[in-house]
Amino acid sequence: MQADAETVVALLAVDPLGLGGVCLRARAGPAREAWLAQLRGILPQAMAMRRVPVNISDTALLGGLDLAATLRAGRPVALQGLLPAADGGVLLLSMAERMPSETAARFCAVLDNGSVSLQRDGLDASCPARVALVALDEGASDDEAMPAALRERLAFWLVLDGQDEPDADLAWTAQEVLAARGRLAQVRVDNAVARALCAAGMALGIDSLRAPLLALRAARAAAALVGADVVDEDHLALAARLVLAPRATRLPQLPEPESAPEPAADPPDAAVSHPPDLSQEPAHADASSSPETGSEEDVPDAAQRGEMGERILQATLAALPAGLLASLALGLSPRIRAASGGRAGSMQKSQLRGRPIGARAGEPRAGQRLHVLETLRAAAPWQRLRNSPPATGRIQVRKQDFHVTRFRQRSQTTTIFVVDASGSAALNRLAEAKGAVELLLADCYVRRDRVAVVAFRGAAAEVLLAPTRSLARAKRSLAGLPGGGGTPLASGIDAARAMGEQVRRRGETPIIVLLTDGRGNVARDGSPGRLAAAHDTLMAARQLRLSGVTTLLLDSSAQPQAAARALATDMGARYLPLPYAGARAMSEAVKALAGLA
Repeated sequence: MQADAETVVALLAVDPLGLGGVCLRARAGPAREAWLAQLRGILPQAMAMRRVPVNISDTALLGGLDLAATLRAGRPVALQGLLPAADGGVLLLSMAERMPSETAARFCAVLDNGSVSLQRDGLDASCPARVALVALDEGASDDEAMPAALRERLAFWLVLDGQDEPDADLAWTAQEVLAARGRLAQVRVDNAVARALCAAGMALGIDSLRAPLLALRAARAAAALVGADVVDEDHLALAARLVLAPRATRLPQLPEPESAPEPAADPPDAAVSHPPDLSQEPAHADASSSPETGSEEDVPDAAQRGEMGERILQATLAALPAGLLASLALGLSPRIRAASGGRAGSMQKSQLRGRPIGARAGEPRAGQRLHVLETLRAAAPWQRLRNSPPATGRIQVRKQDFHVTRFRQRSQTTTIFVVDASGSAALNRLAEAKGAVELLLADCYVRRDRVAVVAFRGAAAEVLLAPTRSLARAKRSLAGLPGGGGTPLASGIDAARAMGEQVRRRGETPIIVLLTDGRGNVARDGSPGRLAAAHDTLMAARQLRLSGVTTLLLDSSAQPQAAARALATDMGARYLPLPYAGARAMSEAVKALAGLA
């Protein structure tokens, strides 16, 4: 909502360093520019906003060796990085959804420590770097998001897409924000308030302790903004709505009214087992300790804390978007999307091609590229020793100074469908498996990933479709897939593992999707018998787990089966029961596992 967006501006201006910053999910446009203009106008003049490019180097970000000054002076001269230079200010991160994990780790360390530790290029220094971040997440879809570790450290997650352009004038002036900054240190928080926020975070499925801590800071900023000395329930509800609600991963279980009268049945027994004089001792103890812990009015009892926590949860639930509320009701956690980063395939290091990611010490052999600048940086601190007596000003470079460029390239993803085509029960799922493969193939033209199909039935497994992106070939291969016979589950797992290892040797990322009920009755040698088949299946599952290939097991039974769940555990696979699920549900599950959903 527009009101929440303006409130975030004011709270962030009151305590920018304590709140960490904001993840602003919005495309470039008038709404985003107006929000940024509001923030610039209300921040103190000393806190200028600096823009940070997404692919900034470590030297430019953290600092390093000033090569030109070092060569002139003959001794190491440090170059100040952007983070130390912006100490006490606000940084604007452009295209945060494309930020490399290494750069995100640098920002995480600065937000945690408030300083930059520079130990490189012969330098050893520690510089203060207390900054707040405004991360501009311009992801075109839900599968594009900024690194989760960095977003977790930012108090506010704000979405401006689809909202109207905010008003030019805020409800608060710069003078009011400046006064609130002065009152912030005097705002008091009761222990019951902190416990209520922690309980609300647990009820919403928020595992990180940073969320309630940031919510508590937001509540203190809200209290300071209105001139209050103590955080009350209104401030807590506001903080929970702005900080906890976007992080919710499940719907809370609110207490039922029927559970309240139950403790009333205990007083008769309690009166018999505990003398009245003992029940008075805690009151005297509280009275004697009142200078330290406060009066009884300042510390709510358990019932009041429960009511406070329930009101916080109600305020949080009221702020959840309709789409998120529906997904939480279905048990779909948003963590998978947040962690995936929306990238097809995994990143692999390369020595010859890809995107440059820095340099390392080493000689340029086997086609590796010499990194001239890093080589000169390594040689610069030694020039005074190497040029004695002073030479003609030429730089003396030694073999140990050589640095080569490091590259990283994204590998292609190959999804291997392993279909149980045995028996009448599996026949009911074959049409859906074919539909899932066709849906994935249709997406392959955009993501450039490939799909393979392995079927097992009768006495052995068979590769129906080698890795391909051809939709026509896939349809022809799947159309003639018959069903019936025994269940050589071990052979199917072995065939999937062999294909996965083959795909990996080609430099691609394999993902195995096994569609079965987990009950095999044919051994590896093709002989029938459930006992031998169970032993071979266990061995095959353990071998697949040791291979490290990412695996998803889709339980094709009408009801979730313990055998399929146990098989998924043995394989180290994610288990997903699909009773009566359609082809599109399977496709979405596979894309989620691959980090594409």
